[in-house]
Amino acid sequence: MSDYAVLEAAARDRAGKGAARAIRREGGVPGVIYGGGQDAVMLTMDPRVLHARMRKTGFFATQFHVDVAGKKHRVLPKEVQFHPVTDDPIHVDFLRVTDRTRVTVEIPVRFVNEEAAPGLEVGGVLSVVRHTVEVATAAGNIPEEIVVDLTGMEIGDSVRIGSISLPEGVRPTIADRDFMIASIAAPMQIVEDEEEDEEDDEMDVPTVAEDEAAQQDDEDGPAES
Repeated sequence: MSDYAVLEAAARDRAGKGAARAIRREGGVPGVIYGGGQDAVMLTMDPRVLHARMRKTGFFATQFHVDVAGKKHRVLPKEVQFHPVTDDPIHVDFLRVTDRTRVTVEIPVRFVNEEAAPGLEVGGVLSVVRHTVEVATAAGNIPEEIVVDLTGMEIGDSVRIGSISLPEGVRPTIADRDFMIASIAAPMQIVEDEEEDEEDDEMDVPTVAEDEAAQQDDEDGPAES
């Protein structure tokens, strides 16, 4: 059995909005495990446990064992609903999976060897188009990350999905084009803009006192000789 992280949960015997609200009032997060041709399992989770896991990269592509009353269920997080004001989790759905369950997940992208990219060494900027790539795969074959090697990349070079070696059976869900993941762009030219800003700052701008003096002269009219 694979060594999946364990999420502790308590069983709940009532469904419905009223029961869910009662759980939230008590400080819990209601949830459900479904799929795999088995009955749904209703549960309650500690929000601190959920928060701790969600802060880590790739939460929705990570498999867990959810322990409900001593029975472990192998799952993938499917959906988390959040409160519209507090942004606290208010419900979590888990999909029960096996190695052969077909799933669609977002895989995080990690860039390596930035120091070996000449384009970055001369001041170029890594412009990331996609921090994750959605793929279709069997649950037993989900990659932890997609690694992009920047070695040798110059300004103007780009990385597209077609140049990435994915594990066998893992396919991007966008199949009709060779989409871009990142590129190395030229450094932004901001010197001229800064000089223009400095020139604007140096322009003579009348002070409040000068404006008031000018208005007073207009009201008094020309001085008598």
